[in-house]
Amino acid sequence: MDGFAEPKVELEQYPTGAHLASRMLHMIHTDFDDLEGKLVVDLGTGCGALAIGAAVLGAEVVGLDIDADALEVARANLGEFEELYVDFVQQDVRRAADSGLKADTVLMNPPFGTRRKGADMDFLRVAATISAGAIYSLNKSSTRQHIHKVATEELGMEEADVLAQLRYDLPKSYRFHKLKTKDIEVDLWRFRVSRGSLAKALAALAVGDGT
Repeated sequence: MDGFAEPKVELEQYPTGAHLASRMLHMIHTDFDDLEGKLVVDLGTGCGALAIGAAVLGAEVVGLDIDADALEVARANLGEFEELYVDFVQQDVRRAADSGLKADTVLMNPPFGTRRKGADMDFLRVAATISAGAIYSLNKSSTRQHIHKVATEELGMEEADVLAQLRYDLPKSYRFHKLKTKDIEVDLWRFRVSRGSLAKALAALAVGDGT
C-alpha cells in the first residue's frame, strides 16, 4: 500500500508498515476473534493499512482521520482490492465521542504524543467511548506504565494487557530526522472496556476540552 505523500509532522503521521500491521491483525484475528463479522473502527486510519487489513479478514470497517490527504491515499489503496469496502470518514478523532459512533472493536496506531503531549491518551479516551468490547493499540513501550495507569485508574478498564512488544521500523519522514530508519520499541495493547469506562472517558474528555 502507498504511504503518506507529504506526511504532516503536527499530526505525527508515520506509516503502519506491512509487517507491523500484519502481525497486529493476525494476533487479533486468530487469538481473540475480534475482527471477522465485527463492526470495527480504525481511529486515525491514515493511509488505511489497518482498516483495509481488517476488512480483508471479514470485518465491517469505518476508518476515521482528520486529514483529507491521507484519506485520499487510503481510498486509492482500497481501490486495489476488488469487492472490498471500508467507510473512510474525515473527522477529528477527538470529536468522535460526540458522534454516537459505536463499534465492537477499535483499532489504532495513535500519535506517540511527542508533538502534542497527551495525544496518545486522547485516542484511548475516545476509543473507550466507542468500543463495546476490545481496543487494540500500538504505543511506545517507554510509556507502558503511564498507559496502564490511565487505562485502569482513570478509565476503569476491565483489562489492560500488553500482548507483544514489537519493533516499529520508522522511516525518515521529516527534515529533522537524521537517520534513514529508526527502530522504536512499541507495545501492542489489548484493552477491555468495562461498564463504567464510557462515563469515565466522557468525563475525562470534557475536562480536556475545558468544558
